[in-house]
Amino acid sequence: MTYERFALVYDYLMEDAPYDAWIEFLDRQIKKHGNGGTNILDLACGTGELTVRLAAQGWKTTGVDLSETMLMAAYQKISEYGYHVPLFQQDMRELEGLGRFDGIVMFCDSLNYLLKAEDVLRTFERVYDHLEDGGLFLFDVHSLYKMNCIFLDHTYSFNDQDVSYIWNCFPGEQENSVEHELTFFVREKESGLYERFDEIHVQRTFPPAEYQEWLEQCGFQVVQISADFTDDPPLEQSERIFFVCKKEPIT
Repeated sequence: MTYERFALVYDYLMEDAPYDAWIEFLDRQIKKHGNGGTNILDLACGTGELTVRLAAQGWKTTGVDLSETMLMAAYQKISEYGYHVPLFQQDMRELEGLGRFDGIVMFCDSLNYLLKAEDVLRTFERVYDHLEDGGLFLFDVHSLYKMNCIFLDHTYSFNDQDVSYIWNCFPGEQENSVEHELTFFVREKESGLYERFDEIHVQRTFPPAEYQEWLEQCGFQVVQISADFTDDPPLEQSERIFFVCKKEPIT
């Protein structure tokens, strides 16, 4: 998934995304568990909306994404705000050469685009290698409930003057996976005509216990598993599962 066309409408469709809630969650965890550093990596940074907020808070921020188009949008946005944020095009499974960070965040269910357990484990290994001792890794994923009860076999739609879409969710080939079939109609500014394009996004999630096992296998201490931007343990109908992981110094 490279988001080549999707990047053009991503920010428009994410206007109501809870970016401030992600920042608040990060702030709480940093105060409780952080190592006092100010160097942070926004992994799978997309168009840089969260990246800008991190820079505004004083973090020395770096962004990484797989999509060149997403990074172009992020670069433009970051420049407009006057921040200096290095951006790199890399696959999260092959993260390399970026140095070490006091914190690495990967929010907005980005990890769910990895469909194989070995790819998730490989990503955790690469993240671990890019953290300072005592550094934090924070990420969220869709819950099993959200994948199988909220998304599965449902249709969503949105109609606006500039952008409209139809979003169908079908069972994926693998357990706890969903194929998101998206059809967009985007109004061209000059002609006023609408251009249609289609994309398929596939996501998969795993039970929290499996994520925890893979994290600990890589050397992380899993400090907290919680749900829906709180510090409370997940419930049966929680929708978004958060992990707070710490790289313990080797003694």
